[in-house]
Amino acid sequence: MSFRTAEPSLKDVLDAIAKGDTQLPDFQRGWVWDDLHIKSLIASLSLSYPIGAVMFLEAGGVPFKPRLFEGVSLQPAPKPKTLVLDGQQRLTSMYLALRSGLPVKTRTEKGAEIHRFYFLDMAKCLDPAEEREDAVVSVPETFQVTSDFGRKVDLDLSTQALHYQQRMFPVGLMFDTQGFMQWKMGYAAHHGNNADAMMFLMRFEQEIWLRFQQFKVPAIELTQDTPREAVCQVFEKVNTGGVTLTVFELMTATFAANDFLLRENWEARRKRFVAKHDVLSAVDGTAFLTAVTLLASYERHLTTKSAVSCKRADVLRLDLDDFKQLQVRVEAGFKKAAELLAEVKIFEARGLPYATQLIPLAAICARLSDTVSLHGAKQKLLRWLWCGVFGELYGGANETRFGMDLPDVVQWVEGGVEPRTVRDASFAPTRLLSLQSRLAAAYKGLAALLMKHGSKDFVSGTPIDLNTYFNNAIDIHHIFPRVWCENKKLPKEKWNSVVNKAPLAASTNRFISGDAPSIYLPRIQKNKQVPSTDLDAFLLSHVIPVAELRSDDFDGFIRRRASSLLGLIEAATGKAVSGRDSEETSKAFGGVLS
Repeated sequence: MSFRTAEPSLKDVLDAIAKGDTQLPDFQRGWVWDDLHIKSLIASLSLSYPIGAVMFLEAGGVPFKPRLFEGVSLQPAPKPKTLVLDGQQRLTSMYLALRSGLPVKTRTEKGAEIHRFYFLDMAKCLDPAEEREDAVVSVPETFQVTSDFGRKVDLDLSTQALHYQQRMFPVGLMFDTQGFMQWKMGYAAHHGNNADAMMFLMRFEQEIWLRFQQFKVPAIELTQDTPREAVCQVFEKVNTGGVTLTVFELMTATFAANDFLLRENWEARRKRFVAKHDVLSAVDGTAFLTAVTLLASYERHLTTKSAVSCKRADVLRLDLDDFKQLQVRVEAGFKKAAELLAEVKIFEARGLPYATQLIPLAAICARLSDTVSLHGAKQKLLRWLWCGVFGELYGGANETRFGMDLPDVVQWVEGGVEPRTVRDASFAPTRLLSLQSRLAAAYKGLAALLMKHGSKDFVSGTPIDLNTYFNNAIDIHHIFPRVWCENKKLPKEKWNSVVNKAPLAASTNRFISGDAPSIYLPRIQKNKQVPSTDLDAFLLSHVIPVAELRSDDFDGFIRRRASSLLGLIEAATGKAVSGRDSEETSKAFGGVLS
């Protein structure tokens, strides 16, 4: 990668935008600066303050679809010489305010859309006691600033005579040589060529107007040979707009160069995803592209023995033909993944342990196709899934593991050895106590395991399925209520842990209230007409030790339920949890977890 540095004049930069020589890559992101930002920028220019470097990309290399700047209308649009990678907000603001001759479509601090012209209060500009930003005046399209609901005119700039009289210079004439000369002549005529007025104008021209003409814009231009992945990385390092450019946006612009509308393609697919599978709302455009890249890399590996990889650089090199060929299969893979998750009671994005694990799961399902429906294959897939969840293996950078997962799991289903993710997974018994909220993948995983185990609501006795989950507002609630635990001054690490929680209907949780189990369980039996034997069965469906719960034996409850939860994890992962009888476990739970 090579680049050039330069300091073109602001006038030349804006002229290039007006002629279409400088355009934007079509990342589908609009111009967003508000009125105060624009006024501050104009003030900085008038003082010759630096406004930061801009970054260009020489056109003709990375095949981005270009688009003209806001306010530029050229038919047909010419081919650009350069594209702007960083500085869009500043350049657009300067072009619209100083060069376009059009009202600037901007917004207030509160977000209301407004249209503005900008003026410089010449007297304030030349007064060192005045704040320069106070010298930049923003007026609506009517050129009148009003108050009292429009009944009072506070500033009227609706005619050139009023500009001259109040010494207000329209910044839209700053780079219009002919327009500036005509304005000067009008100003002179209005003031009768008065010597003081002319001296004032000369000072303004020398101290303010000339600064704009001489203003240099520090610029870095990446050359044609810059690869896509470098463009993305450089943009993320230098972007000063506060919004990071994503891989999806880069690929949107790249595919658009071949007249393929990736964003529209994805939006239609996203609607199909969430229409039937709420859990797929966790998938964004970049995740879908990553899954396609992963599958393409694997199928290339089968013939070339190349490494399987779906890192950012690989996604940025994804060929449009490969995308078109694989997109339908990968979409089907995500839908099969959602169906598989629904079988283990993971119905929505909020309950999904790892959104990232959906990427290799979808690619695996796309590759295996109908084989996923076979019992043996499904059990292996689920075991891999749970090992990833309870081994907590997808919390950081995951692309390397994705590259292992797809070939490993496919080979395993076809009779090969266990995947590395299965071999790598381990779960420490004391981890149960630190699982305090749904932010943890293993916390959400245990909630799903309990529902899959057949958890029935304490009051209705209804098992949880797709309909009851949403209709009854199923969520994770305390078994020994929080209020009761706090009143007893029990250790929060125990009562607020997943060991003391169960998936219950919102109405059931309200009915339990803050009472001890020895109070709320008989109340359920009496008021909700639930026989004690049935209620005990409901409790056991949550692997709740009944005797300990009914007698308010919190410590015994924690030990026995923790042991049962570890049993669920062992059954799901197919791996023994080591350390049940360790000194650390005994100290944490007040005894070993047999």
